[in-house]
Amino acid sequence: MYLPAQFEEKRIEVLQQLVRSHPFGTLVTLDAAGLNANHIPFEIDPEATSATAPFGTLRAHVSRSNPLWRDFNPDVAVLAIFQGAHTYVTPSWYQTKQETGKVVPTWNYMVVHAYGPLQLVHDVAWLRTHVTHLTKRQEAAFAVPWQVTDAPPDFIEQQLAGVVGLEMPITRLIGKWKINQNRSQADRDGVVRALRARGDADALAMADAVVQKKGAP
Repeated sequence: MYLPAQFEEKRIEVLQQLVRSHPFGTLVTLDAAGLNANHIPFEIDPEATSATAPFGTLRAHVSRSNPLWRDFNPDVAVLAIFQGAHTYVTPSWYQTKQETGKVVPTWNYMVVHAYGPLQLVHDVAWLRTHVTHLTKRQEAAFAVPWQVTDAPPDFIEQQLAGVVGLEMPITRLIGKWKINQNRSQADRDGVVRALRARGDADALAMADAVVQKKGAP
């Protein structure tokens, strides 16, 4: 990933929080045919650290019918990509447009790349714990959360038999917060006002990010 120094986010807790808030990631592996991408939800465990997992551990699962787990190069680190809030930025929001006209559109975004070895897990107890944690986190927003134990035990056993666990010790964790750090304060102020006026979830999250990065109003 192209990463100019002004856009690099180095705070590990911030990177881990983006993964937690946007857990639906893209897992990129190298198989016999070349690069392969799978889109799956992850759980990040920031406490599961070690000399070989300095940034925590990612956990996920895929269907046994998915060739991913049978065909990947174990000697090449895999890449998990997590996309946070992102939004188009029109030059019309910049004060510089009125002053000189020397502006162009851009796209603001926040993204995390996690690298590490891919490890397969077939242990049923591990899988049950994993899907239980994943379900609890995703169901937390519902008034009556669904639980794994709501389904018949034999049905859950059948479902667990049909998946393979994935565990990825994170050996490298990088983040890019491209959020107008290269613009003047006046231009940034204009972006924040416009995004807040637009009011959708991504716009509001991006407005907050721009504020937090350099103290816009």
